[in-house]
Amino acid sequence: MERSPLDADALGRSIAESPELGFFSAIEVVESTGSTNADLVARAADSSVDRLVLIAESQEHGRGRHDRQWVSPARAQIAMSVLVRVRGIDPAVLGWLPLLTGVAVVDALRSVGGVQAVLKWPNDVLVDGRKLAGILAEVAAVGADPAVVVGVGLNVSLTEAELPVPHATSLVLAGAPEIDRTVLAQAMLREFARRFTAWETSGWDIADLSADYRERCATLGAQVRTELPGGEVITGIATGVDEYGRLLVGDRAVSAGDVTHLRAEY
Repeated sequence: MERSPLDADALGRSIAESPELGFFSAIEVVESTGSTNADLVARAADSSVDRLVLIAESQEHGRGRHDRQWVSPARAQIAMSVLVRVRGIDPAVLGWLPLLTGVAVVDALRSVGGVQAVLKWPNDVLVDGRKLAGILAEVAAVGADPAVVVGVGLNVSLTEAELPVPHATSLVLAGAPEIDRTVLAQAMLREFARRFTAWETSGWDIADLSADYRERCATLGAQVRTELPGGEVITGIATGVDEYGRLLVGDRAVSAGDVTHLRAEY
């Protein structure tokens, strides 16, 4: 399958041409790297680096949650990371940044990609119950103004044979009318910038963000099985998300773990 490259020039110009994308200092495109997240974490040591986007046509060591591999053929997905400095935030709500990113990706895929994307807690993006995208956030620098790198891996043109896991999908397999990766990257970045700006302007208040997240999260109300890092398993109805972004299952608040929706095969 012939896959077109990203239009790096158009992405670069969009910072000046789009009011929303003017939020970013630069959008860089590289042909290949080990991990866009790792690259930006390393660059966060320079305190002047902020609101930087890095997109790779191919990742050799892309990672998801729990250090799982997230790889694909070159130019078949969007492997993108954003470095932002979150000034004056209460560390207790910093975990909402990857959830905000999930909302931004869902909204971009619904409006531009033409698919009915939803979220699976904490920040997997699903279409028809299959994983379309994953999000990984890493704190790159601590202090009064933490630097966080948020990575997004979106399957665009992968075939069934190329999927990293059987329960995944791609925009092509989902019948999306828009699969231009340049257009999709711009849409996701536009939504991220809009939501981040609104959150920052509110003084990092989570009321609106949490309401929008809950509205898009298919996990809520579902019977779930949660395997915690220590091996403990919790089964019950996912009733909500608390002020720290933790999933509420019965009388437990889950901050990390593998969640399976039991009412459908995910």
